[in-house]
Amino acid sequence: VYHGFILNEVRWVEEIHSTAHLFRHEKSGARLLHLGNDDDNKVFSISFRTPPADSTGVPHIIEHSVLCGSRKFPVKEPFVELVKGSLNTFLNAMTYPDKTMYPVASRNRRDFRNLMDVYLDAVFYPNIYQQPEVLMQEGWHYELENRDSEITYKGVVYNEMKGVFSSADSILEQQVYESLFPDTAYGKESGGDPDIIPQLSQEAFLDFHRRYYHPANSYLFLYGDMDLLTELQFINEEYLVDFTEITTDSVVKPQTPFAKTVVRAVEYPVSPEEKLAGKTFYSLNFVLGRSTDPELCLAFAVLEHLLLETPAAPLKRALLDAGLGKEVFSEFTRCLLQPVLRVGVAGAESDRHEEFVQVVYQTLQKLVAEGIDKRLLESSLNLCEFTLREANFGSHPKGLIYNIKCMDSWLYDGDPLLHLEYETVLAKVKAGLNSRYFEQLIEKYLMDNTHRSLVVARPRAGLSEAKAAKVRAELEQYKAGLAPVELDALIEQTKRLKIRQETPDNPEQLAVIPLLDIADIGKNAETHPLMERREVDVPVLHHALFTNRIVYLNLYFDTRSVPQPLLPYLFLLPELLGKMDTVGYGYADLSTEINLHTGGFSFDAAAFSAATDDCQYQPKLRVKAKALIAKLPAMLNLMGEITGRCRFDNTQRLSELVREVKSSWDNNLFRRGQQVAAARALGYCSPAVRYNETGLLSFHQFISGLERDWNTRGEEAARCLKTVADLVFRQANLLVSVTLDDESYVLFQQQFPRLCDALGKQPAAAAVEYTFPLTADNEGLLTSGKVQYVARAANYRRLGYPYHGSLKILETIMRYDYLWNRIRVQGGAYGAFSQFDRNGNMVFCSYRDPNLRETVAVYDETAAYLDSFSADRREMTKYIIGTISHLDMPLTPPQRGERAAEWYIRGLSAADVQQERDQILAAGPEDIRKTAALVRAAMAENYLCVLGSEEKIRENETLFKTLVKVIE
Repeated sequence: VYHGFILNEVRWVEEIHSTAHLFRHEKSGARLLHLGNDDDNKVFSISFRTPPADSTGVPHIIEHSVLCGSRKFPVKEPFVELVKGSLNTFLNAMTYPDKTMYPVASRNRRDFRNLMDVYLDAVFYPNIYQQPEVLMQEGWHYELENRDSEITYKGVVYNEMKGVFSSADSILEQQVYESLFPDTAYGKESGGDPDIIPQLSQEAFLDFHRRYYHPANSYLFLYGDMDLLTELQFINEEYLVDFTEITTDSVVKPQTPFAKTVVRAVEYPVSPEEKLAGKTFYSLNFVLGRSTDPELCLAFAVLEHLLLETPAAPLKRALLDAGLGKEVFSEFTRCLLQPVLRVGVAGAESDRHEEFVQVVYQTLQKLVAEGIDKRLLESSLNLCEFTLREANFGSHPKGLIYNIKCMDSWLYDGDPLLHLEYETVLAKVKAGLNSRYFEQLIEKYLMDNTHRSLVVARPRAGLSEAKAAKVRAELEQYKAGLAPVELDALIEQTKRLKIRQETPDNPEQLAVIPLLDIADIGKNAETHPLMERREVDVPVLHHALFTNRIVYLNLYFDTRSVPQPLLPYLFLLPELLGKMDTVGYGYADLSTEINLHTGGFSFDAAAFSAATDDCQYQPKLRVKAKALIAKLPAMLNLMGEITGRCRFDNTQRLSELVREVKSSWDNNLFRRGQQVAAARALGYCSPAVRYNETGLLSFHQFISGLERDWNTRGEEAARCLKTVADLVFRQANLLVSVTLDDESYVLFQQQFPRLCDALGKQPAAAAVEYTFPLTADNEGLLTSGKVQYVARAANYRRLGYPYHGSLKILETIMRYDYLWNRIRVQGGAYGAFSQFDRNGNMVFCSYRDPNLRETVAVYDETAAYLDSFSADRREMTKYIIGTISHLDMPLTPPQRGERAAEWYIRGLSAADVQQERDQILAAGPEDIRKTAALVRAAMAENYLCVLGSEEKIRENETLFKTLVKVIE
């Protein structure tokens, strides 16, 4: 027993080079897993099993609410105060269908302890019992300012989920799980259905916390380089010692299998004038075994990729060949007691679902009868193994991802290490190459499995408007039924909430939030290795870093020679590369070769602005690839095929891909709302952003027209793509960035000519002078969505203001203070942010925002707020630390290589980055006040773009010059 924790097991986990300690707290019943290793990016989390009984979103609302003040930290938003003044590398909370997780990460030991303390106090001792306004703010409430005003619903989660349910695929997904699990927690919407959230009462809200937020129902996790005994002592003495184990009925119950397929038809909203043809979704869904079966989970991850994820995937191919839809989608979800495989098509007609099901089963039957192509199977296995061994999770700490994987078995009373110790299971799955292993999986879990559903989601014009009218009518009826005394009570409740939201925290209470010192921050900005070399007369940027025998290779092709009318085709090209025939391969074989020999390719086009001038920019088409160093020759050959030998004469395949791209954009446009609105607004004044916007909403407009007119434009499109590819993929246009150690670079030198041999040898064509109309179009982008993305932009350098590091601090102040309080807390939006780039581009943007004109007013009032900005030494220190935390996020080796290459292309030096850091560390309140003039001048430019509800935008039509329907 160590500080109240019984050590049950110690185990070395070779796959992640960690020692696992599994504990149970003797008095409280809490479980704790520690993964010890030399990773300085330490992770702590506490998770609870939280199966919902309804779709009021109570698990999600509790997740928000416990972080709104607690016993030790009684301020309104300790979470926000932490973000402002912590060196965290991760700080968030997540609601899943059956669990809620509260993870934090930091490389600083003192900071790590502070984060742990605030989170433990939040979950065990939240202020929600004393302050009913917390549920009102974070969940939902009736808002009524006076007897004559309209009564409305407000609340952060309410508006967040209105945003989520503005997309067809979210509505479809909810219905999939409701159809598969009608009798269990998975049939409920843990995030909250906006139609049902207002049914949540204060008592049910508190009862949920009482029932599930006890240590006996918790899963504690520690990861990284730390003094384990010290952390156990802290957790025990500060928290767990005060609790006695109880029995918590939180076990996630399995759904009894169905005897036959459940069929469900649902509707999703589109704009009143939007076309309905070709906009239906079909989803065929299977419940598979248990997530505590790691072999089944790994095998189906491989099988889902093989069947549906590549151009060579046989089930995807069959569905597209049958013309059943424009896009095939799939998903294998194992973070449930009973994993789910989804097979679907988007862009279908409304009445072909029976044919869809028939094609799925005929294809599966054929695979079982004739056997799966072994080379195709091997390629999917290779990619799966590469991903497991690379363990590259981008900006997320490794410990966080390992924690999430542990919960896939631990939550269901299985071994938490089941999905981390993958070697034995991987060997079994790979052995399936030499038998009928995968064919038998198809037969047992798909062909003979009756626990399945078919969901058909059809568009309905005006549904959103009808729902909004219904809600208004219900609210009017509710208000009409209130007695005068009840009306006055509601008005008083609204006032109390606003007073709470607008009243600053007590300085003495703020002082209890733990805070680091400026001395805890390193004075030197991180640099990234870059050695300029030249190979076969091509400039090469070498980033000498340890990569565990993996080579990360990025090709940057200069695209300045592409004529302006062909720019839409330049942005289409990355969507097609690797999916078209080449001289040496058909597209299906090419896909197989890529997965056999590499960890994957990706492609994108973008303009890199000069560091200090957005009128100067370098447009590039980037090819990214990674592979084991031993596979470098094969990877370079494939890169040469894709870039230098791509063929565009298969117009049938091209047509298929254009339909797929268009469908994907239709389905994801609203999810990209803040990116689209911000880029559109900045594009009114910034040449670099205007260029990049050609790949956003302008691209969606282009691809929609191309798909619609394919019969007359198809051959021309093929010619345009070939012209663009010939202009771009020349050796003379190439800049290479390679991340690998010095020893391995020798092999790269030897093999690099393989790539150059495939590229065009012509000299670079003359650069084009691009001219974009830079005018304040001030567009309202009309959608069937229920919330807004409100963007205001300008370029402050052209208004006469220089860049200073204090603008990065201003971003922190805006995101977590001014905009947070005005737009999120008081306005009920999910969030808002500002961004001040070194090149002068500035943008403010809200997201999942129920308001529009009110948010514009908040932006306009920013300068007045900054005029009178004041902060004591502690508060200023907090803002500085929060800003540095964002700048110092740990990067993986490939991310460091990309950062160094971007600095090189943009002309940003290490001295520039250090100067920015010095300015941040030395900043005071007066530096923030100085930004008021900059913001005032920028807002006076009035570059505004809003993407959101057609009804809301038309209500505020006078704010706009142009109204644009974004989807036909």
